[in-house]
Amino acid sequence: MSKIIESRFGTLVDTRRVALGAASNVVKKGAFYVFSIRLEADDIREYSFTNRQRAVSAREVLIGHLEQKIIHNRKQKAV
Repeated sequence: MSKIIESRFGTLVDTRRVALGAASNVVKKGAFYVFSIRLEADDIREYSFTNRQRAVSAREVLIGHLEQKIIHNRKQKAV
């Protein structure tokens, strides 16, 4: 279960939903299953796999990492 944190502007933010919004769905392009994740406004990374299950699994792991990054960045800015 993800934590709901308060932003600098006082609004409550569900980090899981923010991380899910930064990741695209897994789509098939040619022989590959591809998805992308927006880490920052100018940093979009694209990942490709030959197996759909591996792509879905990697996407979930990276969404979890992105969620932790959002929490960590929020804690750094609060100090």
